[in-house]
Amino acid sequence: MSTVKLILIIADGIGDVPIREFNYLTPLEHGTFPHLDRLAREGICGMMHPLRRGLPAGSDTAHIAILGQDPLKTYRGRGYLEALGVGIEPTSGAIGFRVNFGTVEDGIVTDRRAGRSPRHLDELSREVRETVDIGVPFSFRAATGTRAALVLEDEGLSPEVSDGDPHHTGVSPLTIEPLDGSDAARRTASLLNSFVSQAYEVLRDHRLNAKRIDAGDLPANFLLVRGAGVRPAVPTFQEQFGASAACIAATALIRGVARCYGFDLIDVPEVTGEYDTNAQAKAEATIEALRSYDFVFTHFKPTDTASHDGDPVKKEAMIKKLDAMMGTIISSIPDPHDTVIALTGDHSSPCVVKDHSGEDVPFVMWGGRVRTDDVGRFDERSCARGGLGHIFAEDIVYLMMNQANKVKKFGA
Repeated sequence: MSTVKLILIIADGIGDVPIREFNYLTPLEHGTFPHLDRLAREGICGMMHPLRRGLPAGSDTAHIAILGQDPLKTYRGRGYLEALGVGIEPTSGAIGFRVNFGTVEDGIVTDRRAGRSPRHLDELSREVRETVDIGVPFSFRAATGTRAALVLEDEGLSPEVSDGDPHHTGVSPLTIEPLDGSDAARRTASLLNSFVSQAYEVLRDHRLNAKRIDAGDLPANFLLVRGAGVRPAVPTFQEQFGASAACIAATALIRGVARCYGFDLIDVPEVTGEYDTNAQAKAEATIEALRSYDFVFTHFKPTDTASHDGDPVKKEAMIKKLDAMMGTIISSIPDPHDTVIALTGDHSSPCVVKDHSGEDVPFVMWGGRVRTDDVGRFDERSCARGGLGHIFAEDIVYLMMNQANKVKKFGA
C-alpha cells in the first residue's frame, strides 16, 4: 500500500474571462494569491476541460467526470444526486428532483432563489412534507441555500418530464410536461404539478414567509422543480481505484455525487457553501482526514456563487479566502513528497456570463514526484503554458493515482 496521500481541491467556477473593470484581466490574474502561485511555481500546470472543448458542464456532470467517470455515458440526471446529498435514501426505482425555493408575484417569477436567504426554509420544508398529499410517497428536504430535493417513491414513474423552472425571471412558472408518450411520464408530470400546486397553497400566505418579509427577505412562496434523475449504475471510488475516500463539502449536490461514488462525508461546523463559509475549518478538516483516508476531496463553492452574482470583486475576495485555506493546508504537510495536491475548478463561470461556460479551467498538481514546469502563477494565461498542456476532467484522478502507484497497467 502506497503511503502517498492525495488531496483534490475543487474551487467551483473559478475559471473566468477578461473583465473590463479589471483592465481585461481575470480575477485570478488581477489578484495576489501567494499560496496558489506557490503551487504553480513548485508543481505542474495545465488547462482542464470538464467534458469536451467548448461544452459548458453542469456542476453534476463536471464532478462525475472529475471523479473518474464519463458522464456522457453514465449521467442519469441531477435530482437523484441532490437527494442523496441532503440525506434522503431513495429506493432503486425512485425519481429525484432538484428544487429551488423561488419568489412569485402575481403569477410571475421575480426571483428564482428567493433572495438567496435560507431563513426558515427547513421549517417550510417540513410544512410542505406534512401538508401536501399527492397520493404517492415522497420525500422533501431543504438543501444548500435556497435549494431543496424532492423524491417520488412509487412504481410506474419516469424521469422523462420537463422542468417547472423557467430558468429566468419575468415569466410564469412552467407546467411540467411528459417528454415522451408513456403512461409513466404522464403520471409523473401530473404528480409533480399537483405537488407544486399544493405546496404553493401551503407557502404563499405562511406565517414564516411573513417573518421572512419582516426580516428583509423575499418570500419563499413557490417551488421550482427541475433536473429529474435516477441512480446511475457506477462503481464506487474504492472499487475503481482501490483507495479509501472522503469528501468535505457543504453543497448538497456535491455531497450527493460523492455519496453516489462511495465517499464518506465529513461534516464541518460553519462550512456553509456560501460567502460566510469557514474556509480555515475546512482546511483543518482536510488535513485531519488524511490520517484516515487515502484520498480527500474538498469542495469550495463561493467562487461560483460570486460568478453567478456577476460580482468580480467578490469573486476575487473569495479566491483570496481559498488562497488562505491553501496556505493552511500546505503548511500542515510535513513532507510534500508524501502528499499530492491537485487544484482546479469544475468549470469556468465568467462573471460577465453569470453562468457556466465552455472555457477551460486552470489546473495544478503539486507534491509527490511530479515533474515541474516553468509556470510561476496560477491563472488562466499562465497555466495555458504549463507542462500538462490540455487535459480532461476524467484525467485528474488518474494523474493523482499514478503518483501513489495506484493505477493498474493497461495491457501486457
